[in-house]
Amino acid sequence: MAPGAGAAVASQPTSGRAADAAVASFDALCRSHDRNYVLKSYYRGPAKYNLRCGTSTWGWKHIKARHGWNATMDRKINAAFWSGKPNGRGGFSTYTASCPSIEKFRTILGTPAGPNELLTAYKVNSPAAAAKC
Repeated sequence: MAPGAGAAVASQPTSGRAADAAVASFDALCRSHDRNYVLKSYYRGPAKYNLRCGTSTWGWKHIKARHGWNATMDRKINAAFWSGKPNGRGGFSTYTASCPSIEKFRTILGTPAGPNELLTAYKVNSPAAAAKC
């Protein structure tokens, strides 16, 4: 059930075993379903964004292989959708609270499955030069 506008989305447990269980669970689901299977949905108000099994170039399989998947990655994706700012790449990003603010995490939307599907998500290692305050 989708949370209503303004409702917080509960995060996953943070123990290592819970993260390992989520990876194993997602692995099992993706082995028994096709690339378009929805593993999880993230929300920004009433808007819904899906994480699908995907392939090596998009979705959960891509994120797991290229950027790693654990409870922290899941929380960062949730935070980017829930409270991040549009990043101009068809997704949402979180930024530092410093001045100037620096992008620290990015999501990008748009897959063969649809425009509101999570293509990738990753920590921004080389932030662009920020505007002066």
